[in-house]
Amino acid sequence: MIKERINVPSRDPEIRAKDFLEVSTGFTTEQARAEALRCLNCKNPPCVKGCPVGVPIPSFISAVAKGEEEEAIKIIKSANSLPAVCGRVCPQEEQCEKLCVCNKLGAPISIGGLERYVADISLSKDNVEEKPQLNGKKAAIIGSGPAGLTCAGELAKAGFKVTVYEAFHKAGGVMVYGIPEFRLPKKLVEKEINGLRALGVEFKFNIVVGKTIMLEDLLEENDAVFIGTGAGLPSFQGIKGENLNGVYSANEYLTRVNLMGAYDKNSSTPLVVGEKVAVIGAGNVAMDSARTALRLGAKEVTIVYRRGFEEMPARKDEIAHAKEEGIKFAILTNPSQILGTKKVEGMLCLKMELGEADSSGRGRPVPIEGSQFVMECDQVIVAVGTSPNPLLKNSCPSLSTGRKGVLIVDETGKTSMDKVYAGGDAVTGSATVILAMGAGKNAAKNIIKVCK
Repeated sequence: MIKERINVPSRDPEIRAKDFLEVSTGFTTEQARAEALRCLNCKNPPCVKGCPVGVPIPSFISAVAKGEEEEAIKIIKSANSLPAVCGRVCPQEEQCEKLCVCNKLGAPISIGGLERYVADISLSKDNVEEKPQLNGKKAAIIGSGPAGLTCAGELAKAGFKVTVYEAFHKAGGVMVYGIPEFRLPKKLVEKEINGLRALGVEFKFNIVVGKTIMLEDLLEENDAVFIGTGAGLPSFQGIKGENLNGVYSANEYLTRVNLMGAYDKNSSTPLVVGEKVAVIGAGNVAMDSARTALRLGAKEVTIVYRRGFEEMPARKDEIAHAKEEGIKFAILTNPSQILGTKKVEGMLCLKMELGEADSSGRGRPVPIEGSQFVMECDQVIVAVGTSPNPLLKNSCPSLSTGRKGVLIVDETGKTSMDKVYAGGDAVTGSATVILAMGAGKNAAKNIIKVCK
């Protein structure tokens, strides 16, 4: 048995930093089978407990080891509607791979890499999904992100007539407007969505529930409604200068690039490319913003973070890829003011040190007296979190909400309104694709149960 883990290969950083092609190239057949053979096929696999959607991991890996990729995709899709997406963007190192028994032998199985390998083979073929027989029940899904799509897929498989209402002109939610092409190619997202269309799921675009149509209208026409509207309202630090030209929220910046083609000068919503770009924050969205700015032509891009590398919430792979591509890191640094009269001319920062742990379990950043300095930059991207858009709640006061406007649900995913369920970032605040999918799947299971 091969003990050494085979990592998913990546393109040369000097080349990939200049284009939007996918960074990771995926396993070859030989690499996938060799990695699959490392799996111990545990009788009580802890890795499955770490998967929010419950993929039967050892079973699909065993199929890969035998060269039975078609069987492997059937096993994965029994639990996961978006395997090509999950294989690329799930934080496997904090979920299934973290619990893998092979950690005791040196390194976990590359579960995400193998899932991607199987999914990509499946998407390369013209497999036709069998349309389920309708059961007479109807469901409306608000939002076409990972939570909404997963809920839609599960309900469609159960025989529901499902309609997805999307505010944008494309389906995919954060997978389309938030995650860059070099991490998640949009053609793959579209193929995954086409699989749902084959199941009979209908999509209606440019519809804002709470404006174009009301939640109450959907309730009259459907047996259940699922809200998966995400967390698209950007947060800011509240420091002076955030209203200057050249300051973007990461949400706007990535949406304009990924969804609206703002990297093209002929775009109807072109984007000014900064020469020295500062990105505030250190989550996956911050890494995506920094690496996007580099690919757009910025000469220097710096991640500005008030804690250290160990405390960064971004995936370790994304941090490593950013470093390889030349992104600079100003750690233990906190902005106190963005400088300029009409546009960004620099940023006033303080050096920090870590004190006692706060509620997050990380050291609390404490300013160092007399450490103030000016960072040179002409563009600032703020990536310090998001919260749910209050539009739907404001149009329907019967929906109970909690801190930062998140929807309150019970263990079944049901909101305070009868027949209305919710999940994903609209409930948790900004989180991961796979956690949103898990919430969509849980809500679908309970909708099916209630509607029998």
